Amino acid sequence: MSKLKHSRFDCVPGCSVEAAIGLIDGKWKCIILWHLLEKQILRFNQLKKHIPNVTQRMLTNQLRELEQDGLIIRTVYPQVPPKVEYQLSQLGQTLTPILIALKNWGDTHISLYGKPIELESNLPLKEITYPFVLSLSS
Repeated sequence: MSKLKHSRFDCVPGCSVEAAIGLIDGKWKCIILWHLLEKQILRFNQLKKHIPNVTQRMLTNQLRELEQDGLIIRTVYPQVPPKVEYQLSQLGQTLTPILIALKNWGDTHISLYGKPIELESNLPLKEITYPFVLSLSS
C-alpha cells in the first residue's frame, strides 16, 4: 500500500499561518534554521554535531526540503573531497525575528519542561522580545 503524499502547501486557501507553518514543519527544521542563523554557514557534519539526535537520512531530507522551499542555500564546491555548505537564504533570514521570538519564549517557559542548555551565541537574543502585535480581529 502506498502512502499518500501531501504537499507542504496543501492548506485552506488564504490561510497564511497554515502555509507558513507548512514550510517550517518538521521535527528538525526550526533547529536547523536556528543553527544556520547562529553560525551563518555550516557544513553537513557540523550541523550533525549541533543536532546529535537527528539521523543522517533525516538531516538530509530536512535540508533538501528547506532548500526546495527556498529557505536555505546549498553551495557545492568542485573539489575532492566534495565540500558542501549550507546557509540561510534571504527568505530564510526573514525568519530571524520568529526564531528569536521562539528562543525567547522557550527561555521564559522552559521551567515547565526542564532547564535550558546554555549555548554560545553572538546574537542579541534578549534585546529582541516580541517584535509584533497580535491582532485576532480581521
